[in-house]
Amino acid sequence: MRVIIERAQLLKSLNHVQSVVERRNTIPILSNVMLNARDGKIRLTATDLDIEIVEEVPADVMVEGSTTIPAHLVHDIVRKLPDGSQLEIEQGPDEGRLSIAAGRSRFALQALPPDDFPDLTTGDLTHEFSISAALIKRMIEKTRFAISTEETRYYLNGIYLHQLEKNGEQVLRAVATDGHRLAQVEVPCPAGAEGIPGVIVPRKTVLELIKLIEDEEGSIEVGLSSSKVQFSLNGMVLTSKLIDGSFPDYERVIPTGNDKLLEVDRRLFAQAVDRVSTVSAEKGRAIKINVNPDRIVLTVNNPDSGNAEEEVAATCDSDPLDVGFNAQYLLDIASQLDGDMAQFLMFDSGSPTIIRDTADDSVLYVLMPMRV
Repeated sequence: MRVIIERAQLLKSLNHVQSVVERRNTIPILSNVMLNARDGKIRLTATDLDIEIVEEVPADVMVEGSTTIPAHLVHDIVRKLPDGSQLEIEQGPDEGRLSIAAGRSRFALQALPPDDFPDLTTGDLTHEFSISAALIKRMIEKTRFAISTEETRYYLNGIYLHQLEKNGEQVLRAVATDGHRLAQVEVPCPAGAEGIPGVIVPRKTVLELIKLIEDEEGSIEVGLSSSKVQFSLNGMVLTSKLIDGSFPDYERVIPTGNDKLLEVDRRLFAQAVDRVSTVSAEKGRAIKINVNPDRIVLTVNNPDSGNAEEEVAATCDSDPLDVGFNAQYLLDIASQLDGDMAQFLMFDSGSPTIIRDTADDSVLYVLMPMRV
């Protein structure tokens, strides 16, 4: 194999593929990225056996071939080479070595046989549809903060993606919950997504996908089965296993009888929560909200460090009410709201609260109260 490639193009692709490679691997080949040079392109492939990212980048291919080299090592080498460098990548008769040359720099890396590299074959993808990158990005950003990190409840370690009918229209809904808070967002159902199975996309897959589409525009092709999902865009293909489990009946925790409406300026509310929570205990971060018809009073009492209190103007159509929340959870939700005002629909101090965005009725959040 012998190719010449521009540094910036190779580095961009290495940034994408190497991020799925675990730093510590008991299987040596999983620490490597596979390079496959042919037809004027280099195809880079990396996997951790659950996720596979494939990306093609144009190159001047003099001799076709394939090999695998340490992913993080080659990424560090290319990252430290000067901007504008032309890299010459060559593998001679010794298939256990690969050389990289740029200017006066020379590197010789250990290579492993490409035949040993695992192939995360997709099998049959029963459903295929196209959706804009902006919509996928929005669905992820509005919900990912609520994904559980508790490994024992593995079925909550991802975003639940499913299709349903609402008010006579088909919608695609994404839901994430960790048992303390729930985030839900809906978008119009793309053509071809009708009847898709409800699937749980793992947290790592979600985070890798958001990196890939960070600057992308246009459409993403999505392929789906009951066990795998595939996202394709601009020469990049991310294939991932799905979480093998049943997502809980989340609609049961969304209250329907909350009749006390509180409206408060989102920005002022978030700033006040951030200030008073400075003295809260790191473990619980509990904050009490005293709700009145024309204002709310935020209070934190921490026996170890002190207390804090702040008033914020608000409107509420109920009698005074005290309710406690985790301050960080409030800040996470407030950061996702786009409207000037945040709406809290409450029932009592011991029941879940619904939080809505006045600028976007396709988004809904549910927050469990705390004892304070």
